[in-house]
Amino acid sequence: MREHRVLVVDDEKLVCWSLSQMLTGAGYAVQTAMSGAEARAKFTDFIPEMVLLDVRLPDANGVELLKEFKGHDEDIVVLMITAYADADSAVNALKIGADDYIGKPFDVENIRHIVDQSFEKKKLRKEVDLFRRELRKKYDYDNLIGNSPKMIEVFKMIKVCAETDAKIVLVLGESGTGKELVARAIHYHSARSQEPFIEINCAAIPETLLENELFGHERGAYTDASKSHKGIFEAAAGGSVFLDEIGDMPLQMQAKILKVIDAKKFRRLGGSRDIDTDVRIIAATNQDLPLMVKEGGFRGDLFFRLNVMTIPLAPLRERKEDIPSLANYFILRLNEEYGRGVAGISPAALECLHRYDWPGNVREMRNAMERAMMLEPGTMISQEFFNQQIRNCGQAKAKEASPSVHEPPAVSECGYITLPPDGISIEEVEKKLIEQALARFNGNQTKAANCLRMSRDTLRYRIKKFGFQSAGRDDD
Repeated sequence: MREHRVLVVDDEKLVCWSLSQMLTGAGYAVQTAMSGAEARAKFTDFIPEMVLLDVRLPDANGVELLKEFKGHDEDIVVLMITAYADADSAVNALKIGADDYIGKPFDVENIRHIVDQSFEKKKLRKEVDLFRRELRKKYDYDNLIGNSPKMIEVFKMIKVCAETDAKIVLVLGESGTGKELVARAIHYHSARSQEPFIEINCAAIPETLLENELFGHERGAYTDASKSHKGIFEAAAGGSVFLDEIGDMPLQMQAKILKVIDAKKFRRLGGSRDIDTDVRIIAATNQDLPLMVKEGGFRGDLFFRLNVMTIPLAPLRERKEDIPSLANYFILRLNEEYGRGVAGISPAALECLHRYDWPGNVREMRNAMERAMMLEPGTMISQEFFNQQIRNCGQAKAKEASPSVHEPPAVSECGYITLPPDGISIEEVEKKLIEQALARFNGNQTKAANCLRMSRDTLRYRIKKFGFQSAGRDDD
């Protein structure tokens, strides 16, 4: 096991010696210093992870040294040593960053325990920070894939809701569009990220149990309630509650959720006092709430309270330009998950994905990619390993789109052209492709050139050649 480095700073030789002996025997690498100047030199050369620092030194103030050391390394553990009964200076040191203090005279074994405990706390903090970083990475924006205009609007709304600490957010979208990812992204990019995020599926819990899950109960509230229990709104204090499928919540519970939103209070089952709550409520549904309100299936007053910061998620069939990005993302993640080395997806397979309408949205596409990657023996995903429904849909639409003998050639999204029996003019094809590229990117020459795999100068030459130079611009 790696030795932890400890620097002992005290102007008493006996203190330095005794602490050095004890810590060395406990398995630590130890150096000592008896002045401020020596401590600064040892700090630079030895690079300690912990400093046992006397408050008073002949040439320095321990509190000032504490500030210096923390300024160089904010993670360093500093334990102050003081001989004063009131320990005012040590308490002041705690306020500006010291981790603990030790009073003189001290028990050597007690100090060993304090040192061991301080290193253990540092290790736990590091593990928690790593866990939080990994959690944030897991639910970061990169899990919401796409650069289509509709997805860009979603990213903007997530940013606004997170940064403004919006207390109520409503996420709307079909099943599989990523409503939970949006909810988690809002939470983990907000000031509430260090507090709990608790999710409950309102459609999966019976009405008789839902109130208990949300609000908890007091001891004796019902037959089996042998002890009190915190509900989600209490457990998530300071954080976020995600009410998934709120459209399936019973009307009676909707009234109680409305009360929580309005009064910011709730009461446990069997309780006689109100409990204050400070949570962000993120609600999500795949149902048409305005229609449900009209038909009496959802409370209108609750809908109007929820419908403030609303984030609509478009189905995948309405943003098919995001499919290549999604495919590459799933390949990357599934390679990590299964230890595969798939390099990409074939143009024909990508075209097949484009032609399918994805009723199950992004979740369905992820499952399709996972199946294909598990069955694909090579390094490029081919369409033969998609399920039959996806393959058949692609073939049917390809057949519908095939040109007649007298029609111009069909150009697919992946760039393939069907040559008509009576031939074709390459120049006309080139002109048509340039027109399409400029139209797709609203006249942006740089993006159109990248799409056509040519330089911008080459594109400019052809624009001039075909006589529609006014159609493009030089935006980067």
